Amino acid sequence: MKGYWLIIGTEISDQEAQAEYARRWKPIGEKYQARSNACTVPPMLVEARDAGRVIVVELPSLEIAKACYNDPAYDEARRFALRASNRVLLIFEGDLGEAG
Repeated sequence: MKGYWLIIGTEISDQEAQAEYARRWKPIGEKYQARSNACTVPPMLVEARDAGRVIVVELPSLEIAKACYNDPAYDEARRFALRASNRVLLIFEGDLGEAG
């Protein structure tokens, strides 16, 4: 089974922090074979309150998804993500199908 991160966030309020997060995320994502927005049908944000974005990150397994999150390099990158917007990140196991 694949591992997933489901990130639900507000609109980005700090573009510089988001750009730095993206720069730092790229090698981490490559290291853990992460695919962003890998769902065949993207999730619909229907009861959002303050949320404005949904990102699904697919990783090869739940164990790898957890290892990626706990990687010290991701800990540094996450600081920029949290400056860029408010978000909730869930890690779960499943099979959301292949991207079309």
